Amino acid sequence: MANQTMRYETILIFNCALGEEAVTALVEKFKTLIAENATVEKIEEWGKRRLAYPIEDENDGYYVLWHFECKPDFPAELNRVLEITEGVLRSLVVRNEVEQQPAKPAAQPVSEAPAPAPEVQAEEAPAAPAPEASAEALAATPEQE
Repeated sequence: MANQTMRYETILIFNCALGEEAVTALVEKFKTLIAENATVEKIEEWGKRRLAYPIEDENDGYYVLWHFECKPDFPAELNRVLEITEGVLRSLVVRNEVEQQPAKPAAQPVSEAPAPAPEVQAEEAPAAPAPEASAEALAATPEQE
């Protein structure tokens, strides 16, 4: 199984307070690291965006999303490098499960038409009588004093 490659994606949020040149250098560093150890399928640079909540007292981050295919041992090494790199606010590496399409049912020949469903006749149930308070029932109850 060690020779088998799997599909992964990672999203990184870089600290914009470092400056545009430092963020560009970090993006290039991880592009190189991932390209050396994996087959890059797609890179999406989302750019500078407002964070949902402050991280390390920062309100903005530079987002980059990578889709790649690699051996199962590389994501652990990537996480290790991400955790020790200054300027990375958050990172997430996940494995993409290959979605298998459900098998299509075999097509029926045109000459065979599906049989019509039998008609079901509903029988009417007798209507339940409405509860009425009769004089006899009221007279049978003891009076409260």
